[in-house]
Amino acid sequence: MIIQKAKLNKLSLVLGMGMVITAGTATAANQGSGSVSFTGTIIDAPCSIKAESSSQTVDLGEISTAALKNGGKSSPRAFSIGLEMCDTSEMSDVSATFTGAASSSDPDLLGITGTASGASIAITNGAGEIIKLGEASPAQTIQDGNNELAFSAYLQGDAASGASITPGEFFSVANFTLAYN
Repeated sequence: MIIQKAKLNKLSLVLGMGMVITAGTATAANQGSGSVSFTGTIIDAPCSIKAESSSQTVDLGEISTAALKNGGKSSPRAFSIGLEMCDTSEMSDVSATFTGAASSSDPDLLGITGTASGASIAITNGAGEIIKLGEASPAQTIQDGNNELAFSAYLQGDAASGASITPGEFFSVANFTLAYN
Protein backbone atom coordinates (compact mmCIF):
# COMPACT_ATOMS: atom_id res chain seq x y z
CA MET A 1 0.00 0.00 0.00
CA ILE A 2 2.85 2.36 0.85
CA ILE A 3 4.58 1.50 -2.45
CA GLN A 4 1.40 2.22 -4.38
CA LYS A 5 1.03 5.56 -2.60
CA ALA A 6 4.65 6.48 -3.40
CA LYS A 7 4.15 5.53 -7.06
CA LEU A 8 0.94 7.55 -7.12
CA ASN A 9 2.71 10.57 -5.58
CA LYS A 10 5.55 10.27 -8.14
CA LEU A 11 3.00 9.98 -10.95
CA SER A 12 1.10 13.01 -9.63
CA LEU A 13 4.34 14.96 -9.37
CA VAL A 14 5.38 14.07 -12.94
CA LEU A 15 1.93 14.89 -14.34
CA GLY A 16 1.81 18.16 -12.40
CA MET A 17 5.24 19.19 -13.68
CA GLY A 18 4.25 18.28 -17.21
CA MET A 19 1.11 20.40 -16.98
CA VAL A 20 3.08 23.37 -15.67
CA ILE A 21 5.63 23.09 -18.48
CA THR A 22 3.03 22.74 -21.25
CA ALA A 23 0.84 25.50 -19.81
CA GLY A 24 3.78 27.91 -20.06
CA THR A 25 4.46 27.05 -23.69
CA ALA A 26 0.78 27.19 -24.65
CA THR A 27 0.46 30.80 -23.55
CA ALA A 28 3.72 31.72 -25.29
CA ALA A 29 2.35 30.76 -28.71
CA ASN A 30 2.40 33.57 -31.28
CA GLN A 31 -1.17 34.65 -31.93
CA GLY A 32 -0.26 37.55 -34.20
CA SER A 33 2.68 39.84 -34.71
CA GLY A 34 3.81 42.85 -36.67
CA SER A 35 6.11 45.82 -36.52
CA VAL A 36 5.82 49.51 -35.77
CA SER A 37 7.91 52.02 -37.74
CA PHE A 38 8.54 55.49 -36.43
CA THR A 39 9.38 58.44 -38.68
CA GLY A 40 9.64 62.17 -38.31
CA THR A 41 11.83 65.17 -38.91
CA ILE A 42 13.64 67.43 -36.48
CA ILE A 43 13.13 71.05 -37.57
CA ASP A 44 14.82 74.27 -36.45
CA ALA A 45 11.67 76.24 -35.62
CA PRO A 46 9.85 77.70 -32.61
CA CYS A 47 6.91 75.30 -33.13
CA SER A 48 6.41 71.66 -34.03
CA ILE A 49 3.92 70.84 -36.79
CA LYS A 50 1.19 68.48 -35.61
CA ALA A 51 1.58 65.09 -37.30
CA GLU A 52 -1.95 65.18 -38.74
CA SER A 53 -1.22 68.56 -40.36
CA SER A 54 1.91 67.61 -42.28
CA SER A 55 -0.03 65.51 -44.79
CA GLN A 56 -3.76 66.05 -45.15
CA THR A 57 -6.57 65.81 -47.69
CA VAL A 58 -9.20 68.50 -48.24
CA ASP A 59 -12.32 67.15 -49.96
CA LEU A 60 -13.75 69.94 -52.09
CA GLY A 61 -16.85 67.87 -52.81
CA GLU A 62 -18.88 67.33 -55.96
CA ILE A 63 -19.20 70.68 -57.71
CA SER A 64 -21.60 71.32 -60.58
CA THR A 65 -20.34 72.73 -63.86
CA ALA A 66 -23.04 75.42 -63.52
CA ALA A 67 -21.43 76.70 -60.30
CA LEU A 68 -18.08 77.11 -62.10
CA LYS A 69 -19.25 78.91 -65.26
CA ASN A 70 -17.55 82.23 -66.04
CA GLY A 71 -15.17 82.04 -63.08
CA GLY A 72 -17.75 80.83 -60.56
CA LYS A 73 -16.61 79.29 -57.29
CA SER A 74 -17.47 76.31 -55.13
CA SER A 75 -18.10 76.64 -51.41
CA PRO A 76 -14.84 77.09 -49.49
CA ARG A 77 -13.62 74.15 -47.40
CA ALA A 78 -11.68 75.01 -44.27
CA PHE A 79 -8.41 73.36 -43.33
CA SER A 80 -5.70 74.24 -40.87
CA ILE A 81 -2.07 73.70 -40.09
CA GLY A 82 -1.72 72.79 -36.44
CA LEU A 83 1.30 73.92 -34.49
CA GLU A 84 2.21 72.57 -31.07
CA MET A 85 4.67 73.24 -28.28
CA CYS A 86 5.38 76.74 -29.60
CA ASP A 87 8.01 78.85 -27.85
CA THR A 88 7.54 82.47 -28.93
CA SER A 89 10.40 83.93 -26.88
CA GLU A 90 12.36 84.72 -30.07
CA MET A 91 9.79 84.60 -32.91
CA SER A 92 6.04 85.13 -32.62
CA ASP A 93 4.79 85.52 -36.21
CA VAL A 94 4.44 82.86 -38.88
CA SER A 95 3.50 82.90 -42.55
CA ALA A 96 2.84 80.04 -44.94
CA THR A 97 3.90 79.74 -48.56
CA PHE A 98 2.06 77.23 -50.75
CA THR A 99 3.69 75.80 -53.87
CA GLY A 100 2.54 73.34 -56.49
CA ALA A 101 1.74 73.00 -60.17
CA ALA A 102 0.18 76.30 -61.21
CA SER A 103 -3.01 76.51 -63.24
CA SER A 104 -2.55 77.16 -66.95
CA SER A 105 -5.34 79.75 -66.84
CA ASP A 106 -4.21 81.60 -63.68
CA PRO A 107 -0.65 81.16 -62.35
CA ASP A 108 -1.72 82.38 -58.89
CA LEU A 109 -3.98 79.33 -58.47
CA LEU A 110 -3.26 75.62 -58.17
CA GLY A 111 -3.80 73.55 -61.31
CA ILE A 112 -5.80 70.33 -61.32
CA THR A 113 -5.08 66.97 -62.94
CA GLY A 114 -7.43 64.12 -63.73
CA THR A 115 -10.39 63.77 -66.06
CA ALA A 116 -11.89 67.14 -65.04
CA SER A 117 -10.64 70.40 -66.52
CA GLY A 118 -11.50 74.07 -66.84
CA ALA A 119 -11.04 74.96 -63.17
CA SER A 120 -8.33 75.70 -60.61
CA ILE A 121 -7.96 75.60 -56.84
CA ALA A 122 -7.71 78.82 -54.84
CA ILE A 123 -6.18 78.77 -51.36
CA THR A 124 -7.21 81.55 -48.98
CA ASN A 125 -6.12 82.81 -45.59
CA GLY A 126 -8.43 83.03 -42.58
CA ALA A 127 -9.85 86.33 -43.90
CA GLY A 128 -10.80 84.74 -47.24
CA GLU A 129 -8.07 86.50 -49.24
CA ILE A 130 -6.37 84.45 -51.95
CA ILE A 131 -2.82 83.38 -51.18
CA LYS A 132 -0.93 83.39 -54.47
CA LEU A 133 1.16 80.30 -55.20
CA GLY A 134 4.78 80.87 -54.24
CA GLU A 135 4.02 83.98 -52.14
CA ALA A 136 3.91 84.12 -48.35
CA SER A 137 0.58 84.56 -46.62
CA PRO A 138 0.12 87.54 -44.31
CA ALA A 139 1.90 86.84 -41.02
CA GLN A 140 -0.19 85.41 -38.20
CA THR A 141 0.73 86.01 -34.57
CA ILE A 142 1.18 82.84 -32.55
CA GLN A 143 1.11 82.21 -28.81
CA ASP A 144 3.13 79.88 -26.61
CA GLY A 145 1.67 76.37 -26.69
CA ASN A 146 -0.65 75.14 -29.44
CA ASN A 147 -1.87 77.20 -32.42
CA GLU A 148 -4.02 76.63 -35.52
CA LEU A 149 -3.29 78.46 -38.78
CA ALA A 150 -6.64 78.75 -40.56
CA PHE A 151 -6.99 78.45 -44.35
CA SER A 152 -9.65 77.53 -46.89
CA ALA A 153 -9.69 76.25 -50.44
CA TYR A 154 -12.26 76.29 -53.20
CA LEU A 155 -12.55 75.30 -56.84
CA GLN A 156 -12.85 78.19 -59.28
CA GLY A 157 -13.89 77.91 -62.90
CA ASP A 158 -11.71 79.50 -65.55
CA ALA A 159 -12.71 83.14 -65.86
CA ALA A 160 -12.84 83.32 -69.65
CA SER A 161 -16.40 83.76 -70.84
CA GLY A 162 -17.57 80.50 -72.35
CA ALA A 163 -14.53 78.57 -71.05
CA SER A 164 -15.06 74.84 -71.35
CA ILE A 165 -15.53 72.98 -68.07
CA THR A 166 -15.14 69.21 -68.37
CA PRO A 167 -16.79 67.11 -65.65
CA GLY A 168 -14.73 64.39 -63.98
CA GLU A 169 -12.48 63.71 -61.04
CA PHE A 170 -9.60 66.01 -60.21
CA PHE A 171 -6.57 65.98 -57.96
CA SER A 172 -3.88 68.43 -56.93
CA VAL A 173 -1.11 68.74 -54.36
CA ALA A 174 0.03 71.90 -52.63
CA ASN A 175 3.14 71.85 -50.47
CA PHE A 176 3.52 74.38 -47.68
CA THR A 177 6.53 75.98 -46.06
CA LEU A 178 6.35 77.96 -42.84
CA ALA A 179 8.53 80.99 -42.09
CA TYR A 180 8.79 82.53 -38.62
CA ASN A 181 9.67 86.13 -37.71
